Amino acid sequence: MPKIFLIDVTNRDGVQTAKLGLSKLEKTLINIYLDAMGIFQSEFGFPTTRHETNYLQANLELVDMGVLKHIRLAGWIRAIVEDVETTFQLVPNIKHLNLSISTSDQMLTGKFQGKKKKSDVIKDMTEAVKCARTCGAESIGANAEDASRTELNFLVEFGLAAKECGADRFRYCDTLGYDNPFTIYESARILAEKVGMPIELHCHSDLGMAVANSIAGAKGVIDGGQDAYINTTINGIGERAGNADLIAVILAATKSKCFAEKYPLGGEIKLKLASKIAKFTSYAFDVPIPINQPGVGANAFAHASGIHADGVLKDPGNYELYGYEELGRGDPIKVETGREIITGQYSGISGFSHVMGKLDVSFQNKSRNEANEILELVRYANVESHKPLVEDELQFIADYPEIAKKLLTMTPLE
Repeated sequence: MPKIFLIDVTNRDGVQTAKLGLSKLEKTLINIYLDAMGIFQSEFGFPTTRHETNYLQANLELVDMGVLKHIRLAGWIRAIVEDVETTFQLVPNIKHLNLSISTSDQMLTGKFQGKKKKSDVIKDMTEAVKCARTCGAESIGANAEDASRTELNFLVEFGLAAKECGADRFRYCDTLGYDNPFTIYESARILAEKVGMPIELHCHSDLGMAVANSIAGAKGVIDGGQDAYINTTINGIGERAGNADLIAVILAATKSKCFAEKYPLGGEIKLKLASKIAKFTSYAFDVPIPINQPGVGANAFAHASGIHADGVLKDPGNYELYGYEELGRGDPIKVETGREIITGQYSGISGFSHVMGKLDVSFQNKSRNEANEILELVRYANVESHKPLVEDELQFIADYPEIAKKLLTMTPLE
C-alpha cells in the first residue's frame, strides 16, 4: 500500500528566508531533532556552497557515528552537470541529492530569457541525473521548479525522462503557491499514473494553502498508485509567505476526517517532540510561533468562551481534536528570576563549569585543557549564533567536540 513520507527542508528552503538564517550548529540540532521525530529525510543544505562544506561533512559523519540513526541527509543543487561535479568534489561522501530546474513557460521566458527551450531543460536534467548516479548518489530526486504553472503534458515528459535516466522521485514544486487542493490533486494523480514513480509535493503558502495542497497532492499521488513525499519546514518558515508547516502536515495527515485510514504515514512519527522542535526553531530563527499555530501555538489549547470552557472541562473531546500531551506540551516552564549564569563568548571556566554541571556534565574527570577546549568551542558557537546556546547545544559540544569544531570552521577563499 503506498504511503506518505516526510522530507523536511528547513535547512535548505527555510534558511533561504529573507533576513533570517541559522548557524551550522543550529542546523545540526534541527537534523538531530528531525531524526528523533522519525522524519524520513532532511534536505540539509547546499553542497555547492563552500561555507556549507564542513557542516555537511560533519553531519554525514554523525550518520556514520550512529548519532543520526535513521534520517537521510540530502543536498539540493541545480540540475546541471557542473553542480553535480562540484558537489562530489566538495562533499564526496554525500549519498542523496535533489536536482532542480525550472520548467514553466514563465520561467523559460522570464528567468532563462529564452536561452533555453523545453528540450534543453530535459537535456540538462537527464545529464545531471546520470552524472549524479555515476558519481555515487544512492537516491536522486528530479525537481520541476514552478511545476504548478507548467503544462501537464510537459511535466509527464519531464518525469518519464527523469525515470528513464535513473531518478528515484519526481518533485512537483508549487513554487509560488499557485495551486489549490483541487488542481494539485488532479495534477499529482495524473503524474503518478503516467510517470509511474513516487512524487514529492513541495508547496508554498503564498495563498495560504500550503498544508491543504500538500495533503491533497499526497492523496492524488497515492490514488495514482505511488508513494507520496511531502516537503515541510518547521513552523512553516520559508521564502515569502513560507512553506507547509511540519507539525500542521502531521496533524492533518493523522487527525483529519477519514484521511489516515487510506493514506497512512510511512514510519513512526514521534509527535511528542513537536513542541520542542517548534520552540527551538523559533528561538534559532528568532521568529515567534504565531499564537494560533496548529498544535504548538500559545492559543492552540486555550479556551475563553464560557460554553467552550465548560465543554472542554467536562470532556476535552468536545472542543479539542487531539490532546496537548500528544505534542509534548503540559510541563511547567522554568524561568530564572534570581541569579543566572549564562555561557557566552566571554565566559570563563568557573561560570562555564557551573552551567555544565547543571547538565550533569562534570569536568572533574577531565583535564583543564580539555575543559578549556570545550569552553572555547562554546564561545565560538555563541559568536556565530549571536545568542546564548540552549542546553542541547551545550550538551552536543561537550559530547562531540571534534564535530563541533568542524561546524564552527570556515575557510574563505583567498
